[in-house]
Amino acid sequence: MCGIVGYIGNRDIESVMFVGLERLEYRGYDSCGMALVDEGKIKIIKVTGRLQNLKAALEKHHLSGSVGIGHTRWATHGSVRKRNAHPFTDPEGRFAVVHNGILENHVELRKKLQAKGYKFTSDTDSEIIPHLLASNYKGNLLQAILRTVKHLKGSFALAAISADDPDTLVGLRTGSPLVAGIGKHEYALASDPLALVGITQRMIALGEGEVVVIRRNQSPELYDFAGKRIKPRIVPIEFHPKAISKGRYRHFMRKEIFEQPTVIKNNIEHRIHNGRISLGSAFRFYSEEMEDFESILIQACGTSYHAGLVSRYFIEQFCRMHVQVEIASELIDRTSVFDNHDLMITISQSGETADTLAALRAARKRSDLLKVLSVLNVKRTSLDRESDSAIYIHAGPEIGVASTKAYTAELFALLTFTLELARKKRTLTSRKLREIKTALAALPDLMAKVLRQDRSIREIARRFQKRNSYLFLGRGANYPTALEGALKLKEISYIHATGYPAGEMKHGPISLIDSKTPVVVVAPRDTTYGKMSANIEEVAARGGQVIAVGTAGDRELAAKSAAFIPIPDVPDYILPFLTVIPLQLLAYHTAVFRGCDVDKPRNLAKSVTVE
Repeated sequence: MCGIVGYIGNRDIESVMFVGLERLEYRGYDSCGMALVDEGKIKIIKVTGRLQNLKAALEKHHLSGSVGIGHTRWATHGSVRKRNAHPFTDPEGRFAVVHNGILENHVELRKKLQAKGYKFTSDTDSEIIPHLLASNYKGNLLQAILRTVKHLKGSFALAAISADDPDTLVGLRTGSPLVAGIGKHEYALASDPLALVGITQRMIALGEGEVVVIRRNQSPELYDFAGKRIKPRIVPIEFHPKAISKGRYRHFMRKEIFEQPTVIKNNIEHRIHNGRISLGSAFRFYSEEMEDFESILIQACGTSYHAGLVSRYFIEQFCRMHVQVEIASELIDRTSVFDNHDLMITISQSGETADTLAALRAARKRSDLLKVLSVLNVKRTSLDRESDSAIYIHAGPEIGVASTKAYTAELFALLTFTLELARKKRTLTSRKLREIKTALAALPDLMAKVLRQDRSIREIARRFQKRNSYLFLGRGANYPTALEGALKLKEISYIHATGYPAGEMKHGPISLIDSKTPVVVVAPRDTTYGKMSANIEEVAARGGQVIAVGTAGDRELAAKSAAFIPIPDVPDYILPFLTVIPLQLLAYHTAVFRGCDVDKPRNLAKSVTVE
């Protein structure tokens, strides 16, 4: 979950790497640092806290050099202290390393190195790597890396430089992501292509167990861990600098909330052509395969898990199939589940979510017959490569740690997949399919209409900003929306919030309700409305203050509520795209009123690449 950058070229190296780190700060912001080779020596500056602290340190002690590496940390092993900040060096200061991931055998390796006289200055697993490099170095940095990696167990990516080889930058990955950027007489390494935008024009996405060696003014060389040369696949960087700037918005999260109508509009253009659905060139299932699918297992984490819960309703309703949805981290130890399904759907914005990948790999070991479809935002990632088929959600870069536009883009991808599956299985009439596609065409305008309530939702947030606990309730497909609303609020405002199926309220959570506990209900006029009305009465009878998301014109619900947020009257399958937007805005404004860091909430990182 940490961010790695590296650079070799003719620009001001300190400035280039700092820009790269800024774009990766969403991956962790406990500490940060840089190491550069300058006149045969490695010079390092590192600090605790955010990048502004590093900027202040660099203004006092400017770094220059021929090649450099940088890091922004999300703490795993070792507390948030300067001694645990990256980069790390060997005792003689001849090698510097930055590392993302976890070394599972670090205790064993540390003991062996200490027995040889190596001294450690940090509590991290990462410091082991430069010590091993020093012990394995015999005049060739690549060979030292290859010898070192044989001793490492875990999921990790790293970048290394050497004072003895000042024109070389080396990176490798196994489990954690790493890309190599190629520009005009300049090259870079990064954990995410976002960090390369404006620096290089093309890139190599390193595969599992690959090492890249970048030498000044030479094309990058790619090797496997056995030292065999590999022909790299070079692809263009698809992001534009404008896509990764906040523009007129105060926060990335706010920008991304308001981008949702455009994202869905773009997806409609990608996915629906002349009334037919196209799932893209990465979708590689044949019609016969789709017809034979009888049971589906969906697995994901966090917000993507909630998208999976919504898609279960889509698939069950339109395809009449059995669907099971699991939290990826819980699925890994229940491998027998894999035997009972024909298709696994994995959902991950980044395509690198560690638990989701681990569950996919466990499934591969258990079943040769299980097909895997991944729904993801970033191409050429681990999930993309290891799946049989993929659907890209085309959300563009999402930089705010709390996911918003990726969620609704995932929902759209899953709904269009469901419609194509239903067409292949003949579980929907042509007339019904046309009706749904027509409804989808209106979706961007409907989302924009909900967003126009931003000011009134801000006022609701202002009224309730000092409350310390919330309940979120929903039924059917509105239950995952309640979960997502609760997650957004707790992620960025640090308020305790819990989502429940509304029918479960009287089985325990009702004891929490009092006049100080807002209860957010997702209660549009759908098939669950009658039962939701009864649940709302139960909340009101106990003095609970209801914040309701309901259908426009529902005077009865508005009268029962302390605050009412109307959404357009739409078919059930459109509701999840609309009901979540008020909850995103409610969380956003609440966090702003409470003075929280909306884009970089404490203890969180955007891409969870460690289990």
